[in-house]
Amino acid sequence: MNGGTQTDLRYMAAAIRHARMNLGRTGTNPSVGTLLVNDGVIVGRGVTAPGGRPHAETGAIAEAGELARGSTAYVTLEPCAHHGRTPPCANALVTAGVSRVVIAASDPDPRVSGKGAKILRDAGIEVVEGILAQEAVEGLSGYLTRSLKKRPEVILKLAISADGMIGRLGAGQVAITGEIARRMVHIMRAQSDAIMVGTGTVEADDPELTCRLAGLEKRSPIRIILDGKLRMSSTSKLAATAPDVPVWIAGLASADAGKRAALEAAGCRILSCEEHFGTVALPELLDDLGAEGISSLMLEGGAETARNVLEEGLVDRIVLFTSSALVGTGGIASPLDPAHMPDGFVLVREETYGSDLRRDYVKA
Repeated sequence: MNGGTQTDLRYMAAAIRHARMNLGRTGTNPSVGTLLVNDGVIVGRGVTAPGGRPHAETGAIAEAGELARGSTAYVTLEPCAHHGRTPPCANALVTAGVSRVVIAASDPDPRVSGKGAKILRDAGIEVVEGILAQEAVEGLSGYLTRSLKKRPEVILKLAISADGMIGRLGAGQVAITGEIARRMVHIMRAQSDAIMVGTGTVEADDPELTCRLAGLEKRSPIRIILDGKLRMSSTSKLAATAPDVPVWIAGLASADAGKRAALEAAGCRILSCEEHFGTVALPELLDDLGAEGISSLMLEGGAETARNVLEEGLVDRIVLFTSSALVGTGGIASPLDPAHMPDGFVLVREETYGSDLRRDYVKA
């Protein structure tokens, strides 16, 4: 625990929960949570605001006012140490008069790494690091992946029937899991910067790929379509809703100019991608998405796209929903199942939603 107490664990767990409020909404910045605690009372709460500013520490200090003086700050990510549009958060904590700062995870950004903690210590503030770091990293994993790998964290989501299928040929969308699991998938969408599917899924299902939970509609992610030849119809549901929720189409320069013009006229953005044996080069696409500030990318279909991304070694997290339902004749086989996972993935969570089981795997 690196010097932390049971009380530190309790408040840090609360700060981590608070940080989850704005997952998928903070642009290029991570969603950080901060609590200020004075005499056993939470006097200030902060979470990175939509768009990335103001930072969590600033919000918590503003809420606490004078009660920030002498308090303990619980911060899920090392306070920033560099000057941007606003002064560093480490300096803001010093100015507010906090007496102690408890940090979960370190920031790999070279402008911050170790420097935020140093500012605090140099000001005579007690600093405790590494409290519930692994738990905090789960919510920060997109930001950390983009910082270290210069691409988004890729989360592959699959719903698998009892007979190992993810759909049925020619049947469009097939309900495999129950209502609770489907709602959880919409929460995953709301917490992601972007969602990506292949053009085959678009042609077969004509999906919207939005978050359709009441109150969370405005948290729909950017929708990205792997469509090298620009086959997606300009009258599809995705194109029709592009003016409201962004649609980016990963296409090739060799694609038909007329199709490009029609999709752009509908409000879609065309990403000109590098070509690899006639298809979109996936590693380069992910690098481009990272440069656009995309930190978390949810991959939701279909089997071919999932298989290609897995083969490229680009998947960081796998979320499997398994059901007792049977697809039967004409089923589309899943590229993996709990008994046949890619090398290097470890099971980190199991949860039950009605009659469905969710398993989360992370690349070690």
